[in-house]
Amino acid sequence: MGTTDVNTERIGSTLLITIDRPQGRNAVNAAVAAGLAAALDELEGDPALRAGVLTGTGGTFSAGMDLKAALQGESPEVAGRGFGGLVEADLTKPLIAAVEGWAMGGGFELALGCDLIVAAEDAKFGLPEVKRGLVAAGGGVIRLPQRIPYHLAMELLLTGEPVTARRAEALGLVNRITPSGEALAIALRLAEQIALNAPLALAAVKRIARNAVGLPEAEAFTLQRTELSRLTASADVREGMTAFAERRAPQWIGR
Repeated sequence: MGTTDVNTERIGSTLLITIDRPQGRNAVNAAVAAGLAAALDELEGDPALRAGVLTGTGGTFSAGMDLKAALQGESPEVAGRGFGGLVEADLTKPLIAAVEGWAMGGGFELALGCDLIVAAEDAKFGLPEVKRGLVAAGGGVIRLPQRIPYHLAMELLLTGEPVTARRAEALGLVNRITPSGEALAIALRLAEQIALNAPLALAAVKRIARNAVGLPEAEAFTLQRTELSRLTASADVREGMTAFAERRAPQWIGR
């Protein structure tokens, strides 16, 4: 399923989303952005889908914004969702980036827009926008200093130089390093592990983690209490407790 440039495949309860422009190193143009937005709608709209994995074909995750398309007036943004239809999207379900090869500029920002990053050992990450007179406006300048120490984030943002997967792992940006060609398999395995957990709880974790950023601690706990009150009223919480008491796997219904 999907468009010509973005394909989707259901693997169990995971939606695999693949950018398929190998001739353009999976750079993001208007068609890719629209395709990614549609794929994310598919993920969010189907209760049977519990997690998503984002990857690219041809040994490259994404080279970022398609500069040639941009010069011709194409926008790689989707209204209300930002670059690639992803970086400003309000997603409730976990999304994992499976990175092979280059994740440059907007490609790196797509990965930063995911909840987990799995990278092959030969992957590289970079934000070279300053070399083109731009800034990493797809979340790079905003998110990177929140994920790693300020001075290290500024080195990547101000020099525009890429880092290896091993360096990204040392900085705390990457969850898993795999042999070349195995990032997708490990990402799918992680998605399967995540999908065993309660969908309402997963969504609540994402909302709390996202919305608590920058809040005073007292306000963050108030936000968390609101989320917890919704969860404790759900059938899934009772199911989780009952399943634990009965020593069986829970059967989540998402309510």
